[in-house]
Amino acid sequence: MTTFRDRGLADALADARDLPDGEARCAELERIAARADATGDPRTGLAARFALIEAYLHLGERWRLVEPVRRCLAALDRTPGLLDGRPDDAERLRRHQRQAVEALFGTPRIGLDQARSLLDELADRLGPDAEPVAELRCRLADHLGDEPTARREYARWHDRSGSAPAATRPDPARSAGADAVAGCPGCAPARQAELLAGWGEPAAALAALRPVLDGEVGCTDQPERALATALLPWLRTGEAERAARAHVRAYRRHRRERAAFPLLAAHLRYCALGGQLDRGLDLLAEQLPRLDRPTDDLSAMEFAAAGALLCGLAVEAGLGGRRIHRAGHGPRPAAEVDVATLGGQLQSLAIELAGSFDARNGTGHQSGRIASWLAERPLAEPVPLPAEDDVDDWPDDDPAEPGPPGEEEPAPLSLALLTAALDVRGDGYAVEPDGTVVGRWGEAVIQFRRLGRQGEILHARVVATRRLPAGRRAEAYAFCNAWNHDRLLPAAYVHEPGDGTLVLAADVTTDLAQGVAPAQLVVLVTAAVSTGTAYAEAVAALP
Repeated sequence: MTTFRDRGLADALADARDLPDGEARCAELERIAARADATGDPRTGLAARFALIEAYLHLGERWRLVEPVRRCLAALDRTPGLLDGRPDDAERLRRHQRQAVEALFGTPRIGLDQARSLLDELADRLGPDAEPVAELRCRLADHLGDEPTARREYARWHDRSGSAPAATRPDPARSAGADAVAGCPGCAPARQAELLAGWGEPAAALAALRPVLDGEVGCTDQPERALATALLPWLRTGEAERAARAHVRAYRRHRRERAAFPLLAAHLRYCALGGQLDRGLDLLAEQLPRLDRPTDDLSAMEFAAAGALLCGLAVEAGLGGRRIHRAGHGPRPAAEVDVATLGGQLQSLAIELAGSFDARNGTGHQSGRIASWLAERPLAEPVPLPAEDDVDDWPDDDPAEPGPPGEEEPAPLSLALLTAALDVRGDGYAVEPDGTVVGRWGEAVIQFRRLGRQGEILHARVVATRRLPAGRRAEAYAFCNAWNHDRLLPAAYVHEPGDGTLVLAADVTTDLAQGVAPAQLVVLVTAAVSTGTAYAEAVAALP
């Protein structure tokens, strides 16, 4: 299919991609998308909105995804062949569609009908029984307080996820489209456990977390996310020592991670209900500034409610006179606030945010949920908290299982070995559902994959963050040819995604059929990163 394309807009889009992250970049991408719509250039409009969605995600503003996702879907309905031959982009749009629906849970700024429409459209494309559809419908019903519907959808979700027995799962060939938008499989047990715990089933919540706590599944957020989710279920089932150990280990990580702000409420509630009031007040004082810049309204509401609960119990215990510094924010001046006053402020904020959700939803569920949190009473006597250095062996090692290979001992290439090599280097990375490990080093985004029948080939794909406009094709090919002539690694090439830009990428492939020692893998990863970043920096330096 041939569609008109405005070369001026395509060049403008390439320039917009080079702008720094921020509102100026978003505004320019919005302008380009609108202009593309007006001039009948659907390909550039689609590419601009893909870039806009990524920009919003990078800014942490998921609530802004709804409109560009909706417009992308509308463009595909009008021009069905826009993504022909681009299955990765089609899957990416489905993932963004899921993210747009999920954003409803985090803020009342998204209309309920908007999210339902996107969810219904997703069900039309994937099938009403697809795993991500069942999950999102379950979570939506739970958010609205419709527990019977949530439980029915939970059963369908559970039956179609990796949590279900293998014999009951759907045919993988038929569910391939759904898998692309099913979310992180390593975090699915935590999402399920959060629901079960909220329905008053702590034992079932802990059972749902077993695959993560036993090390059977995981991701870069685990096991700490699962440990935080398990804190109150362990308290409610009489395992205070295990909860204490989990709290110390998980908070050691969550205290500084921006993305972990939604989990801080669990730590505060644990301290409040587990009798750790002094520690809880220390945590509250440390984390209070983050409440002024929350990741979303839901996490702010839950943090405020957990903090108010903690302060209320501290007042009852005679700690109401302790003063906590609260930094200034906007019109609020900095002040030393006593615990009793701070508790009142946090309670008011939590109630206000719950009311805003309920006004959007047409229910009283969120207000009732926050009221139940504020009315909670201690669940256990305090137990001694272990030192941070004493909680690294979670879960307990099974002596019957072979340990990891020695530093110089060859072993088959595995995802665990690969992520361990990155951990040794201190690199940040993410693990995608298909096992691809992705990280960013300066101007380079590098993907590590295991290829081959046995996963014995280590493949590193380097993508320079800077793109060139398609009009510079000859220059891009000349650059790659010169690089390949002068450098052994990585092997450079030009990729044309069809959106008016040129992606300059490169590959490093190593056959490890005979195995690889951990120390050797660190060397290979280091070589891929160093040569890959050098390549991306050279691309960035092009005029």
